[in-house]
Amino acid sequence: MQIAVVVYDRFTALDVVGPYEMLSRAPGAETVFVAEERGPVRTETGFLAVTADRALSEVPAPDVVIVSGGPGQSALMDHEPLLDWLRTADATSTWTTSVCSGSLLLAAAGLLEGRRATSHWLALRQLEAFGVEPTGERVVFDGKYVTAAGVSSGIDMGLALLGRIAGDDHARAVQLGTEYDPQPPYDAGAPHKAPAHLVEKLRARSRFILT
Repeated sequence: MQIAVVVYDRFTALDVVGPYEMLSRAPGAETVFVAEERGPVRTETGFLAVTADRALSEVPAPDVVIVSGGPGQSALMDHEPLLDWLRTADATSTWTTSVCSGSLLLAAAGLLEGRRATSHWLALRQLEAFGVEPTGERVVFDGKYVTAAGVSSGIDMGLALLGRIAGDDHARAVQLGTEYDPQPPYDAGAPHKAPAHLVEKLRARSRFILT
């Protein structure tokens, strides 16, 4: 089973690392980081890079596609080399997935039309322009399409998908081995829980057009 993790300039690190930590532990899995060209690809901060070992053209038919989100997504919404690859890979994939605003790239490729999907809470409304039904759920399964909400949700998505691929016991063992037992010090991880002034502050700084 080949898992292709799509990265691009200014992606968000945890969008990639979260699902990677879960799904790379699937039995017999080969996990490859792919980008338009081989080489280092930097995250949104510029301080961290991952190496794309394969170019998109070298991975035409992965079993699992994971599309990361991040500020760099905005510049790729009409970037046909990536969108064409997503359509081609999706034609034969078993699972096509995204984390955070990565779902907007799947939507731009026409893959989520008429489906339910999620994204970062600041980006949810953007899905509607592509005929997608946005939902605030943390992880959404709709057929073979699996979308995760913002950033840390990719860990949950990876673990949930691992259960579908390798069985619940294997997924539980991975959860135990990675000691994934969230106990956050604050209860402000969603807009309906966070203080209103913080929600508005993030909205004001968002790159998304909010209507």
